[in-house]
Amino acid sequence: MYRKQAKLTLAIIFLITVACVYSASQLRLDYNFQNFFPIGDPNLEYYEQYREWFENDNDYLLVGLRRQEGVFDEQFLAKVDSLTRYASSLDEVVEVSSPTNIRRTVVGPMGPIAVPYLHWDDPSRYAQDSIQIFESPTLVGSFFSADGQSIAIIIKHSQFLPKEKGEVLLNELEPVVAALDFEEAHIAGKSRAQVVYIGKMQNELIGFLGASFLLVTIFLALTYRSLFGILLPLLVVALGVVGILGVMGAAGKDLDLMMILLPTIMFVVGMSDVVHIMTKYIEELRHGATKVEAIKVTFKEVGLATFLTSLTTSVGFFTLYFANIAPIKEFGLYTAIGVFMAFLMAFTVLPSMLILLRTPKVAYREKNKEWWNKLLRTLFIRVLRARHIIVVLSGIVLVVSLAGLTQIEVNSLLLEDITGRDPLKLDFEYFDETFGGTRPFEMSVTVTDSGMTVYDLAVLREMEKVNDYLRNEYGAQNLLSPVLLVKTLYQAQNGGIQANFRLPDSEQELQRTLRYLNRITRNSATTPLNTPDLKVARITGKMGDIGSKITLEKNDSLMAWAKENITLPGVELRITGTSLLIDKNNEYLANNMMQGLAIAFAVISLIVGAMFKSVRMVLITLIPNMIPLLMVAAIMGFMDITLKLSTSIIFTIAFGIAVDDTIHFISKLRIEVDKEKSLIYALKRTFLHTGKAIIITSIILAGGFLTLIFSTFGGTYYIGLLVGLTLIFALVVELTLLPVLVLWFFKRRKTLLKRNRK
Repeated sequence: MYRKQAKLTLAIIFLITVACVYSASQLRLDYNFQNFFPIGDPNLEYYEQYREWFENDNDYLLVGLRRQEGVFDEQFLAKVDSLTRYASSLDEVVEVSSPTNIRRTVVGPMGPIAVPYLHWDDPSRYAQDSIQIFESPTLVGSFFSADGQSIAIIIKHSQFLPKEKGEVLLNELEPVVAALDFEEAHIAGKSRAQVVYIGKMQNELIGFLGASFLLVTIFLALTYRSLFGILLPLLVVALGVVGILGVMGAAGKDLDLMMILLPTIMFVVGMSDVVHIMTKYIEELRHGATKVEAIKVTFKEVGLATFLTSLTTSVGFFTLYFANIAPIKEFGLYTAIGVFMAFLMAFTVLPSMLILLRTPKVAYREKNKEWWNKLLRTLFIRVLRARHIIVVLSGIVLVVSLAGLTQIEVNSLLLEDITGRDPLKLDFEYFDETFGGTRPFEMSVTVTDSGMTVYDLAVLREMEKVNDYLRNEYGAQNLLSPVLLVKTLYQAQNGGIQANFRLPDSEQELQRTLRYLNRITRNSATTPLNTPDLKVARITGKMGDIGSKITLEKNDSLMAWAKENITLPGVELRITGTSLLIDKNNEYLANNMMQGLAIAFAVISLIVGAMFKSVRMVLITLIPNMIPLLMVAAIMGFMDITLKLSTSIIFTIAFGIAVDDTIHFISKLRIEVDKEKSLIYALKRTFLHTGKAIIITSIILAGGFLTLIFSTFGGTYYIGLLVGLTLIFALVVELTLLPVLVLWFFKRRKTLLKRNRK
C-alpha cells in the first residue's frame, strides 16, 4: 500500500515538475531601477505628471572623451564629429548634442541666426573660439571640462527605452567609440548601467547557485558519508527550487536584482528541513527500527517542528511583502511561497523516495557517534557550569549592541551595488569629477497667479535666485531653465558679449527678447522647459552622486532657503525627479524594517504561545534570536555599513531563518518533558539529540549565505555577509543562552509540565 501511494505521489510531482521546468524556461533577467520607486508616495504621483509635461529625466547616454594635450586639436575633433554624426543616425536616438554641433544664437539685421561655438574644421579659429567657450558658464562643465582636456557628447534617446533596445544601442555605439581610438573614452547613462547589471546578474545567478550546490554537497558528504545521504537531499531541494521558478515563470515575473538571490536562498534554506528529517531517520535506523517504522517516528517527532520552522521562515520572508517597494514585495512573496514548496517536497518526495528505495546501509560509526556525543555532552556541562557568566556576557553584548545600533545611518548611492574598481563605476565617477555628475536634478516652478506666467520678469528674477542657489550652494551643475533661455537671447540681442548674459532690465526689453524665443524653439528639439500654458517651468541639471543622506539634507536646506527668499506671491517650488524618488526610499527603510520585524515577532509569538500556552516560552524563543540581530546591527553601526535598500531586508530574513533551530530545540524539549523526565535530564537529552542537526543546518545555511560575499553587487555582498554572521551568532546563542533561559524561567519541572498539558 505504501509503495503504491509513493509511486502515485512521485508521478504527480513529476508531471508538476515538467510543467514548472517549461514555465521556468520563460524567465528573463531584467533590471529597471524605476521599479524601486516607493509605491503610493505622493512624490511618485507628482513625478508621473511632471513627466507628461516635460520628459523622463534619465533617457540619455553620456560619452566623455579625453585628450591629455587638450581638446583643441583638428584630428581629435574630426573624430568627435564623426562619432556625433554616427550617433545621430542610430535608431532610437532623438538628438545628439556635441561640441562640434552646438550653436549659439546671434541676432543680426535679418533676425536670430545660429552659429557654431566651435569651428572644429578651421584650426585658425580655435584661439578665438576657446575664449568664447571658456567665458560661457553654460558650456564649461557640460560640454567642455574646466581643464580643457575632455569633451562630452550628450545622446538623448527614446523615452523609456526597453532593455533590449538599450542593449542594441550600446552594441552599436561602443564598437565605433573603440574603433576611433580615443586616448580615453567613457560612456555612462541608465541604458549602459542596465546592460552591465543584467550581464552581472546572469553570471551571479549561475555562479552562486553552483557554489551553494557544491558547498551543500560537501557538508552532506561529511555528515552522511554516502551517496544516499547526498543525492536524495539534493534532489528534494532541487525540485523545490524548480517549483518556485516555475511559479514565477507562470506569473510572468522576471528575475531582477532581488530575485536572482531566490534560487540560492531556496537551495540552502530548503536543505534545513531535509537535514533534520534525514538525521532523525538515520538515527532511528541505527536504533534498529524498520524502514517504515523509522519514517513514522521521524515524521511524528520532527514533523510538527519542521512545519513550524517552515512557517516561521516563510513569515520572515513574507513580512517583506508589506514594504512599499515593488521588487522587495515580490521577493518576499515568492520566497515565502518557495519555502512552503520546499516543505511540501520534503514531506511528499522525501518519504516517497525513502519508501521505494532500499533501506540504506547505515554505518554505525560508533567512533563518529561518540565524538558528537562527547562534544555535545561536554558543551552542555560547561554551559550549565558557566550559566551565570553566560547571562552576564549576554547582557554586556546586549548593551554594546544597542550602542552600535544607534550608530547606523540611512544612506544609499545610485551605483551602490557596484563594488570595487568596476569599469561602469569608473565611468560614472569620471563624469562626476569632470562634468558635474550624472545624477539628474529636477525642480518645477509653478505660477498659481492667473495673471502671471513663468516668463514674467518678476518670476524670472525669482527663478534666477533659485538657479544661483542651486549652482553655488546646492551643488547642481549644467542647469537649464527658462532663465537660461532668456539670458542667452538677451546676450545675443546685445552684441553677444558676456556682460549681457543676464535678464533684461525692464518688461519692455523682456517682451522684445521673448519675441525671438518662439522663433528659435519652434522647430528645434530643445529640452522642454515650460508647459504650453506657461504656468509651470522646469529647472533641470546634473550633480554628483553624493548619497541620499546628504542630498535629502540639501533638499531640506533648499526648501528652507526658498521659504525665506522666494517672496513673490503665487510662485511655488517643488523638487522632483527619479533621484528624489530613489532617495525617498530611504525614508521608508527603517519603518519597513521595524514593521517587518514586528510582524515576524508577533506571528512567531502566537505560534510558540499556541504550542506551549506559555508567555515564558515565548520569551525563551524570542530573546536568543533578538540578540544575534542586535549584534549584526552593532557591526553595521561600528563598521559604517549604512542602512539601505539591500541591508534593510537582512533582519527579517535572518530572524525568520534563525528561529527555526530554536523551535526544533523547544519542540524536542516538549517531547522529552512529556516522557516524565526531570527538567535537567530532558534538557540534556534535547541538547544531545538536536545539537548535531542544529549545528549542521546552521553551518549549511551560514555557508550558503556567505558564498554571496563573492558577489560584485554590494547589496548581495552585505546580504550574504550579515545574514551569514547572524546565523553563526544565533547558533552560538542557541547552544549557550537558550538552555540557560530554559532553566532560569522553569526552575521546577512541574511548572513546565503544567504549561504543556493545558
